[in-house]
Amino acid sequence: MGRFGALVKRTDDKIAASAVGHWFRLEGSGAKRMRKGSHFSTELRGGLATFPLIITDSGGPCDCDREQFGATCLHTLKMDLITATCAISCISCVMMGALANLPIALAPGMGLIAYFTYTVVGYHGTGNISYQNALSAVCIEGVIFFALSILGIRQWFARIIPASLKTATGSGIGIYLAFIGLQSSAGIGLITASHSTLVELGGCPAEYRDENNMCVSHHMRGATTWVGIMGLVIIAILMAYKVKGSVLIGILIVAIISWPRTSKVTYFPYTEAGDEAFAFFKKVVTFHPIEMILGKYDFNASGGQFWIALITFLYVDILDCTGTLFSMAKFGGYMDERTQDFEGSSIAFLCDSVCVVLSSVFGLAPVSSFVESGAGIAEGAKTGIASITTGFCFFIALFFAPIFASFPPWSTGPALILVGSMMIQNVVHINWKYVGDAVPAFLTMIMIPFGYSIGYGLIAGIGTYIAINGVIWIVAKATRDRIVPPNRLDKEMWSAFMADGGALGILPKWLRKVLHIKYAPTHANSDAQDIELEEHIQRVSVEQQHLARSSAQYCSGDATPASNADSPAMTIHGDFKGQKKDF
Repeated sequence: MGRFGALVKRTDDKIAASAVGHWFRLEGSGAKRMRKGSHFSTELRGGLATFPLIITDSGGPCDCDREQFGATCLHTLKMDLITATCAISCISCVMMGALANLPIALAPGMGLIAYFTYTVVGYHGTGNISYQNALSAVCIEGVIFFALSILGIRQWFARIIPASLKTATGSGIGIYLAFIGLQSSAGIGLITASHSTLVELGGCPAEYRDENNMCVSHHMRGATTWVGIMGLVIIAILMAYKVKGSVLIGILIVAIISWPRTSKVTYFPYTEAGDEAFAFFKKVVTFHPIEMILGKYDFNASGGQFWIALITFLYVDILDCTGTLFSMAKFGGYMDERTQDFEGSSIAFLCDSVCVVLSSVFGLAPVSSFVESGAGIAEGAKTGIASITTGFCFFIALFFAPIFASFPPWSTGPALILVGSMMIQNVVHINWKYVGDAVPAFLTMIMIPFGYSIGYGLIAGIGTYIAINGVIWIVAKATRDRIVPPNRLDKEMWSAFMADGGALGILPKWLRKVLHIKYAPTHANSDAQDIELEEHIQRVSVEQQHLARSSAQYCSGDATPASNADSPAMTIHGDFKGQKKDF
């Protein structure tokens, strides 16, 4: 360990022993439930790696029917959106890190931005409702979310999702991140659109793309694609050697290579758009106050399109946020496998709902937990210090936007691909043995990238889970457990959400005290779950003994075993028709 390493270790130890270390439960702080492996320097690296691209293609008040529409309006709007995005992301990240102590950053989500911009408001105000009316829908959504979080309904919904679906959501997000990192809009451009096959191998130079950004020729001859691949290899090699900050190093190397205008991979080509971007880049330090989008509300709820937008924001945002939070908790290793919950979940949901309201004040689409947090967790982030660091980066970006807005997509794309490869590792924990668990999990996993939405993936998974297992349950009850799947004992037990006080245990502690609600303590529920597990094992043993007796009788010529009458699609248990089976 060199001098610098020794200095870093001494700093980590001092901060861990301080009140800051105790609050964030750093390793060595002496706090209850310390987070193993959490160090101040690691959290800083994780927060820096999480810092994402600034998204500025949000809807705005530049309406095509208004006289103010034009280049000046669009430029002012773009600068307003950069300032607003940095400001709300800074506030949201700091709030999540300081209060919930989670390494999960918040910013306006890409999926909700696309829906807000191109469907609700429409490109330059050509959509179904006005920009001001859409912001009102976002504000109301945040208020509803806050009420649901206080009452514990969001936590209840999150915990009743089967464990296989939660695991599949994390793996699906990994594929989703990799898919984004392979595209040209936010990645290395290896995959492009296709008229015939939807997607195809791309990697062509910009001059060989049509108006739909499809490669017409010169596939895999684009210099920026190969530089992105080089960045991918660099980060992977550094990670293999356990180099700290490998993701950041790879991003910076590719970005610096791409800044000179004379380079073939320059981010600032000699075009009108390139000249404008380079002029902005040369400013280095600048601050633009918000002029057009701050607090622009219109609470006119008389139109049907307003309610459609509100309901869509509600279900997409709640599924996106739930899926992302629990997937990051699983990826970070702080998910409680028994309760299927994680520490700080209630505060995290409350922070999310408050920030949704604040995002409408700043004139933006709903804020949500975003999947790029996986990059920070991959760097070792385990506490809220990482989120606060990300928030500080957004604060700096308020004044150094020319620098942060000039990281090319092929510099950040490799990081997304590698984080995706890490997140998909949990796919081995999905219960592939039982169709009722495997098929919904698989649909969840593939619909997230194919539907380009975490929410749509969860809808597909939950819907098929209810349909498949609901029919199986109805048939079992109707036949008194005579007709059941042959391997039903392989089914994942769906009872984790009842742990920690059952249905009442998900309510916040302060609400249980106010309502004078008494609930079973955690250890009692742990005992109850252990009993249930023992009963489950006993049922397996009893059925195995029954099959063994039946086989023995058949071999002696006394009877025909029940298993011989089984078809491949069902199992008939004649001796157990009066027993209760809870699977």
